[in-house]
Parts: sequence; structure tokens; C-alpha cells
Amino acid sequence: MAVQYGKVVICGVDTSTLPVLSEAQKRELLQSAREGSVSDRERLINGNLRLVLSVIKRFQGRGENPDDLFQIGCIGLIKAIDNFDISQNVRFSTYAVPMIIGEIRRYLRDNSYVRVSRSIKDMAYRSMQAKEKLTAKLGREPTVNEIASELNAPRHDIVLALESVVEPMSLYEPVFSDSGDTVFVLDQVGDKTSEESWVDEISFKEAMKNLSEREKRILKLRFIYGKTQMEVSREIGISQAQVSRLEKGVIDKIKS
Repeated sequence: MAVQYGKVVICGVDTSTLPVLSEAQKRELLQSAREGSVSDRERLINGNLRLVLSVIKRFQGRGENPDDLFQIGCIGLIKAIDNFDISQNVRFSTYAVPMIIGEIRRYLRDNSYVRVSRSIKDMAYRSMQAKEKLTAKLGREPTVNEIASELNAPRHDIVLALESVVEPMSLYEPVFSDSGDTVFVLDQVGDKTSEESWVDEISFKEAMKNLSEREKRILKLRFIYGKTQMEVSREIGISQAQVSRLEKGVIDKIKS
């Protein structure tokens, strides 16, 4: 996304030139599109691109490419157009906005750099929503404890969830440059081995020895091969709920 002289250009589209449709025009175009008019369907899409733009602003500051979010938002808009029931007394935007948001959240959930469980991702998005709400209410950025209190959730869960959606930094990311000499993140990462880390490693290996073959297999499928709980359940032959319970039990067992 680029800003040029007060206008926003995203995916090659100058948003300042996008049309604005009245609710009556939207319904008229929706009816025509239902009857097979391709041109009116296209007019309806173009007339609601500002709606997509307003939605993706909610997801700024999360390290995502705005052009990618805009395109995913457009998919949500098209789904809303194709599924909107014009017989209902509901504004099109009221129906379309949740569809666009849902499509973007689905994209963020399924295309993150680090594979984490859906429950953690859901907590992350709830935490970010609470953070935005509290920022507006308090006039400052809320603390983790305040977010946890707002969601009635443990502080540890909030920290874990928010960290899960932070974009990873490359080891070759430049952090300082002077006269052609660049210092990268890699140069500032220590490689220290302490007695404590050795003890932790030994403890972990001992904990793994005490797991059953099925428990080991679940961990391998989930965290080495990155499969979802549903995929693991099909492969092992148990329900997704059982996989979830076993996974949580194994992790608790290793922690203890």
C-alpha cells in the first residue's frame, strides 16, 4: 500500500477514485447481479471496496502486507455479495463487514509463520480486540494484567497468545549500519550453555521416556509435522476432542 499526495493506492487501485453507492443502489445492483448481470456484479464489488479498505485498517500494525489483506478482504466481500439475502431488512454493510473480517482472520490464522494451536490464536485475536477497546477507553496502551482482567483470563495465557502472532525476525535483519559495516541480529544473539540448560534438557528427555507410544506419536504429528488436531485424529483413529485432551495431558505431564 502506498500513500501518494493524500490518496491511498493499494493493489494498484487509487482508492480516492472508488465510487460510493447508496443503500438503494446496492440493493438494485444486488437484484440485478442475482439475475445474472456480470457488469452490475462488478459495479457492486467496486462500489464496496472502500468498505474493505476500512476493515483492513483494523489489522494494521500486525506485520501483515496491506495488499495481501486487501485481496483477502475482497474475497470476503464477494462471498457477502453472493450470499446476501436481499429479502431481509438488513443493510448490506452490516452483513458484509463480519464476512470480510472473518475471511481476513481465517487467512491470518492459517498463514502465520509459526504453527500454533487454534485456541491460542483465538485468544490472541480476543486479546488484541480487548487491547484496542481498552486503549480507546483508557487513552493509553493497557498493561497485560488489564487485558487479562478484561477477558477474565490468566496473565500467562494472554502473554503466550500475543507472542504467538508476533512476526518472527530474521537473524539477518540489520540492526545497525555505519560506513558500510552492518550489524545483524545474528551478531547479537548469544550462544551460552549453562548448567541449568543441561539440566532442563536431561529433564525433558526423562519426561519423554515416560510417555506412551501414542502420546509420543501425537506430539510428533502435531509439533514436528505441524498437523492439525483433526488431521491427527483421522490418522490415529480417535476423535478430535480426544486428541485435544491427550495433547493437553501430555504437555502438562512434561511440564510437571
